Amino acid sequence: MTAPSAVKAALSSQSIETPSWAYGNSGTRFKVFAQEGVPRDPWEKIDDAAQVQRHTGVAPVVALHIPWDKVDDYAALARHAEERGLRLGAINANVFQEDEYRLGSVCHPDAAVRRKALDHLFECVDIMDATGSRDLKLWFADGTNYPGQDDIRARQDRLAEALAAVYERLGEEQRLLLEYKFFEPAFYTTDVPDWGTAYAHCLKLGDRAEVVVDTGHHAPGTNIEFIVALLLREGKLGGFDFNSRFYADDDLMVGAADPFQLFRIMCEVVGGGGLGPGVAFMLDQCHNIEPKIPAIIRSVMNVQEATAKALLVDREALGAAQSAGDVLGANAVLMDAFNTDVRPLLAELREESGLAPDPVGAYHRSGWAEQITENRKGGQQAGWGA
Repeated sequence: MTAPSAVKAALSSQSIETPSWAYGNSGTRFKVFAQEGVPRDPWEKIDDAAQVQRHTGVAPVVALHIPWDKVDDYAALARHAEERGLRLGAINANVFQEDEYRLGSVCHPDAAVRRKALDHLFECVDIMDATGSRDLKLWFADGTNYPGQDDIRARQDRLAEALAAVYERLGEEQRLLLEYKFFEPAFYTTDVPDWGTAYAHCLKLGDRAEVVVDTGHHAPGTNIEFIVALLLREGKLGGFDFNSRFYADDDLMVGAADPFQLFRIMCEVVGGGGLGPGVAFMLDQCHNIEPKIPAIIRSVMNVQEATAKALLVDREALGAAQSAGDVLGANAVLMDAFNTDVRPLLAELREESGLAPDPVGAYHRSGWAEQITENRKGGQQAGWGA
């Protein structure tokens, strides 16, 4: 059994990246719900992210989404983050919200539209240069809705051409992270529908192109931990978008629907050596009806709890049971770890780090929610959709 001190040491080095857009307004496909105190610009999003870091101690990175987080001076935004104990993380491109992209972006049959999309991706690399960001994260809504609508192979050729151009533009310390999603908004073919397609493109690009696993972007019953294990084995797991879903891309708080699945995923991460800095652990969530900052804190805590349980797995006993073909014994080792209440251990870790043992309670007592409700009156709240 792993000693609690070793578990604490591993947890202390964990870094969870929060998404800027989760601090803004979001909603369903039909309605975006506004809340009091929501940030009005990227600067205020970073201020809120600093509160998550203040109370959890393991969320020092904030991902940006362009153009949602567009500013005139990205170096100044990076300094603003640094002054609040944060740094800017992945730059997320957006080639899915303009009329020209109705038939796709980099896979569009029209070369002029493809050029527009590629120029935006180059712009995102320029922003990476200004902010010191390591990762360019790409998700494409490209696909088709009807058989015969476009040439499937030709669209893959266009995708490969665009990815190669972006990869060539990256610096030596920068990475391209390719995300996949098996449907929506394309319902017949999606141009990057699964890990295999993303892996194939990344493999051709080179060592600095890796796959992102969004835990909500899979068909029901998909064994996500198998995908994680395989990509780790191949050195191609670049990062996660952690969220949870009951039906499709629900973007709920991570672990909300299936905490056991999150534990199983983290077991493969721990077993495959994925807790190091090479794998980016980012949240990708839309907090539609719940308060933003407490929900993000809860998600960070859920990832911590799943990680702690995965670290508590008795690997020696597990290996012995597996070698002996002891099916029930091996399963029992995992279940013992999963059923362990790790909250006291995490509370101890936080206190040893000078933090309150209950981050959510500490946030509510801090008065930040009341402060931003009062100070952020007027102006246009940040958010997405109509």
